[in-house]
Amino acid sequence: MSPARGAHRALSPLERWYWIADQVSPLNVIARVRVRGHLPPELLRAALDDLQARHPLLRVAIATRPDGRRPRFVPTDRPIPLRRAAPGSDGAADAGLPAAPGVPTDPAAAADPDAGWLREVNERELADRVDWRAGPLCRAVVLTTGAAPGDAHDLILTLPHCVADGTTALSLLRQWIEHADRLAAQGPPGPDGRTPVSAEPALPPAERMFPRRYRGVTGALRLGGQLLRDLYAVRRHRPTRVTPSRFVPFTERRSRLLHRTLTAEQVAALARACRRERTTVHGALAAAMVLAVAAETPPPAPGHVAIGSPVDFRAALTPPVPERAVGAYVATVPSFVPYRPGVSLWQVARSISGDLAGRRRRGSHFAMVDLVRLSCPPSVAASGRFVELTERTGPVNLCLSNLGRYDFPDRIGAWRLGGAQFVAGLSVCGYFVATANTSHGELAWNFVHVPEAVPDARAARLVAACVDAVLAEIDESAAGAGEAAAGVEPTAARAEGAAAEIDETAAGTDATATGAAAVPAGTDRGAGT
Repeated sequence: MSPARGAHRALSPLERWYWIADQVSPLNVIARVRVRGHLPPELLRAALDDLQARHPLLRVAIATRPDGRRPRFVPTDRPIPLRRAAPGSDGAADAGLPAAPGVPTDPAAAADPDAGWLREVNERELADRVDWRAGPLCRAVVLTTGAAPGDAHDLILTLPHCVADGTTALSLLRQWIEHADRLAAQGPPGPDGRTPVSAEPALPPAERMFPRRYRGVTGALRLGGQLLRDLYAVRRHRPTRVTPSRFVPFTERRSRLLHRTLTAEQVAALARACRRERTTVHGALAAAMVLAVAAETPPPAPGHVAIGSPVDFRAALTPPVPERAVGAYVATVPSFVPYRPGVSLWQVARSISGDLAGRRRRGSHFAMVDLVRLSCPPSVAASGRFVELTERTGPVNLCLSNLGRYDFPDRIGAWRLGGAQFVAGLSVCGYFVATANTSHGELAWNFVHVPEAVPDARAARLVAACVDAVLAEIDESAAGAGEAAAGVEPTAARAEGAAAEIDETAAGTDATATGAAAVPAGTDRGAGT
């Protein structure tokens, strides 16, 4: 495989910060999907090689000067590691050879079809760094159950955040399966081998593709003004943040996943309720998280709660970057959400959605990237003060990274697909963070916490409070619909009847509430700055 000479360049400030954070504590982005049908290991290996050949940033490692500074992407010809195992096993890395098929070795994996991949993610993919020195900056796992034509495979891709966000990881996962389908249709290679795949161009750093109005002196002044407004808001509101049960040294922090799913029926009911309340699914999910954190905060009640929302800026770049491209194209913007005891989920949701829509219009996400450019340390050794600043004021402390509706196919070739979703590690950036995407009709809501700082029991209570708050509104919405059908004014409509309470700008900040106002390029897409 030819190295990626076109991607031989210095890391941008944003990429460098993600790379530094990953060295302090792992900062991985993970995508998973379940594939049903016969999927030969040699086909997966060949398809993964084609995927790597297509993308320059999948054919690089990272090198530095002896003092750890000036990180740069350098070519590597090492293939993407592919490991095969049965769910719950301790399968070793494979060299492209098939593993012995079998049933799950973990009894929990047999009882719960998600237990195997959740264990894999918690014990390995969130915990272990991708080897950036040797490269490539990606690894793959296949967990296989059964040996019949109808067997199930959990395909998992893990990448460091310096080259990927949630959209990147899910897109690469889809492309991997599409390459496998193409190779299966071609049959065995002929005497001249297979037709090589066409390679994507090596892209410059995202910062070099910012819109003109956010570049140069004018852009710097515009972005500086936005940063000053946020600093003033922090001093004025002193928003509540997730407080750790105990401080965990930065280098000892690890991420743990709690997975939840909303069914297709629940997603549809939530979307209807959001349209009725003139807000978005992102706003509703984020509001549930804000209310859960506010409820556990000791008196007096917080006046504001801070929550971050990563914003995807691919479409705003010049030229626009396609979804299939490899890279991190998100920045997390903060919202300082007004809170008082008894406030409704919908009031909080409208506040978040409206604030996020305004920040997108003002380009606050570009301001966050510019802040990293101005303050990112040159190396891990020099990162202490910046890491401590992130701990005190960073927007990922409490955060929801929501892709909205992500159209992952239900079928590719002969294979049936389901459960496509992504997970983001926390590193030093946050304590309680959720990722969400709606694919195959279901909404995957993945909560990640630092277990020593937010112990398992506390995290489970927060997750339960978030999910229960959303489901309660769905149930109330269904009851209101029943009353309306009977000719009775719904209780929810009476409670929210004052038009002055409805923030029109809140509609449409993510794409999950299908049928609502068109949404400007949804929020994600992966953990952000």
